[in-house]
Amino acid sequence: MGNARIRYRTELQLQCAVFLLFLMRASFGDIGYSVQEETKNDYVIGSLAKDLNLDFQVLAARRARLDYQGDRRYCGIDFNTGDFIVLERIDREKLCGQTSADKPCLLHFEFILENPLELYNVALEIEDINDNAPVFPKDVIKLEISEAAPKGTRFQIATARDLDVGINSVQDYRLEQNDNFVLDVQTSQERGRYGELVLKNALDRELHREHALLLTALDGGSPPRSGTATIHILVMDINDNAPVFSQAVYEVNLLENAAPGTFVVKVSATDKDEGANGEINYDFNHVPENVKRLFHIDQKSGEITVTGKVDYEETPSYGMEIQAEDGGGQAGHCKVIIHVTDINDNVPTITIKSAVNPIPENAPPGTEIAVINVKDQDYGENSRIHCSLPEDSAFELQSSIKNYFTLLTTAGLDREDVSEYSVTITATDGGSPPLSSNAHLNFRISDINDNPPVFDEQSYSAYVCENNKPGSSVITVRARDPDWRQNGTVFYSLLSSEVGGVPVSSFLSINGDTGVIHAVRSFDYEQFRSFKVLVVARDNGSPPLSSNVSVSVFITDENDNSPQILYPAPAGSSFMTEMVPKAAQAGSLVSKVIAVDADSGQNAWLSYQMVKSTDPGLFTIAVHSGEIRTQRDISESDSMKQILVISVKDNGQPSLSTSCSVYLLISDNLAEVPELKDMSYEENNSRLTSYLIIALVSVSTFFLTFIILIVAVRFCRRRKPRLLLDGAVAIPSAYFPPNYAEVEGAGTLRSSYNYDTYLTTGSRTSDFKFVSSYNDVTLPADQTLKRSPNQSTEERGVSENGSKCATLYFV
Repeated sequence: MGNARIRYRTELQLQCAVFLLFLMRASFGDIGYSVQEETKNDYVIGSLAKDLNLDFQVLAARRARLDYQGDRRYCGIDFNTGDFIVLERIDREKLCGQTSADKPCLLHFEFILENPLELYNVALEIEDINDNAPVFPKDVIKLEISEAAPKGTRFQIATARDLDVGINSVQDYRLEQNDNFVLDVQTSQERGRYGELVLKNALDRELHREHALLLTALDGGSPPRSGTATIHILVMDINDNAPVFSQAVYEVNLLENAAPGTFVVKVSATDKDEGANGEINYDFNHVPENVKRLFHIDQKSGEITVTGKVDYEETPSYGMEIQAEDGGGQAGHCKVIIHVTDINDNVPTITIKSAVNPIPENAPPGTEIAVINVKDQDYGENSRIHCSLPEDSAFELQSSIKNYFTLLTTAGLDREDVSEYSVTITATDGGSPPLSSNAHLNFRISDINDNPPVFDEQSYSAYVCENNKPGSSVITVRARDPDWRQNGTVFYSLLSSEVGGVPVSSFLSINGDTGVIHAVRSFDYEQFRSFKVLVVARDNGSPPLSSNVSVSVFITDENDNSPQILYPAPAGSSFMTEMVPKAAQAGSLVSKVIAVDADSGQNAWLSYQMVKSTDPGLFTIAVHSGEIRTQRDISESDSMKQILVISVKDNGQPSLSTSCSVYLLISDNLAEVPELKDMSYEENNSRLTSYLIIALVSVSTFFLTFIILIVAVRFCRRRKPRLLLDGAVAIPSAYFPPNYAEVEGAGTLRSSYNYDTYLTTGSRTSDFKFVSSYNDVTLPADQTLKRSPNQSTEERGVSENGSKCATLYFV
């Protein structure tokens, strides 16, 4: 009958446990599992991926993980199958302590998937196995029983405790067979299964002063485990009252982190007996060792004080059984429940679950760059977390799922503006005073090619002096690209174009690395004065970006051109004479020298100067205009033929000059114009006088030498005819045309001159009327000076007064 009752109770408890487990799974998490304690590693608890409708093949890619709040992992995920497996030994008694059968031992996990972020709560019930045997608080239970105790007297004895729960806890007690006592097993909500010793037959102290009975406690496991204690009974005269506590249950509140020695509660029991039977000693009954390290009870007073560090986060409440034992061995029991009150003694803990580093600078606003988990081990308001960033941060925190925050970008990023960000995340709890902690994240910004090269100037102007050396540097252009490495490496090139129909590469070249532009050829200011090219700067990104700039090249002038006289015409090309009236007064404009210079600027500023004139005081020339004016009135004594030698000089450094002759005729009668031919010869009289003298001396010397040679030859023929024949003068192989003779001197006279000599009529003398040079320009030795085509008939033949003309050529 008793066994049937026990089985019925056991089945009822199992049904209640299953029902409670179902309710617990529904309330504690999104999904629940159960596993027996002490299960071996890698044991498959269930298919987590299947139960959550997830593809196990993407678990690793989505960085799936299973978080547990404690220090140990206990369980994990098999990424190859998506199974929920055991990783470490699970001891239910260590995790949950001495819990009741109606309160399952649960482990709570957070199953987290990233990208996108998902969170599931997983509740794992740890099922008890029969791995602990019942244990009595003492190996020997001492009882003092008065011999006067009547039959049926009950004696409470210490109960055995089994750390297992449910059917695996203490289910029965057995007492060794004896004549005086039987064991009555009872059940109560406070004490569970316990036994009372019942006096079956009266004791006879004179027959047996002591009794030793073996008490066995059995649990309901399969196979069952047991524990034993010896009941040592001393037969006393009388002790018929057990201590009684003032309260069956004492409940108190205790602040965590209470200092050692802090008073907790005082338990009190009374015993109606007197003397030694009424003296009570207090002690813990079946209290775990960790509780004994935290609390102390005074055996005489019953005061409980703190001896260790009480931490709410470790254990929110403590339950302990207190025993009051009198001097006769009878004991009374009560229960003390200590509720630990949480204080804000834990700072928030910030954990970086994932972070993107570096961040592409083209990441759009709202890009998720980090997932952060913040936890506070405190309770209630003390664990309420608030996360914040600095006000000037380029990021924002967004709360996602249960203490998870996502760090997002708020605006576009520019590596050229900020290449690295340091983000400080502050987590503050809701305690009073609040506690906070910081986490520092450093993010680098990766570069993309989003900036084209930019030239230092919007346009460049280069000034190159003409006649420059090919290869000389013209100008340096520089472009900067704020991008990084190859994206910021700049190469230069010239844009294909033409300058006056010629490729620009014929004029300039550029160094692709330095941007230095070189001249390929020498420039001439008189050919072209400026041109424009386009320089392209290209970076080395993918795809590359480029920009261009115009470079204007200006050729600066050098003084490399002499002034050119336009009027009067150069000598030899024509003969021009200005008529000056005899009545011309001082300041009258008589002529003007017109000259130009191919150079520019000050190199083309011309000044005029009269270097020679027939009458130095008669005419003057304006320095800047070249106008020739009279300085005084013309008088009858002035020569009718005036020759002015004008020098035209530019303003270059050094200056270049050109001279010309201006022929003026002071006359009012055009009949005198035929006599102008003499002026062309008189122009060079002063200059040619020295040359004529040298020429005449040379001719005379040649003539005298020739006469002497003829006389000597004739003399030799008369004396030795053969000698005359053999000593004939050898004629040079060079052939001299008619009217030409060659005089070979020492080689100092390198110029060839041609003169016309006019002789008077009927005379054999060599008197000159005037001598005129056909050309005063130096000729090479292999050329012959020809007659000027402008020479008149009178100059080539017979003059008007009947004089004959002979031509002498001096070489």
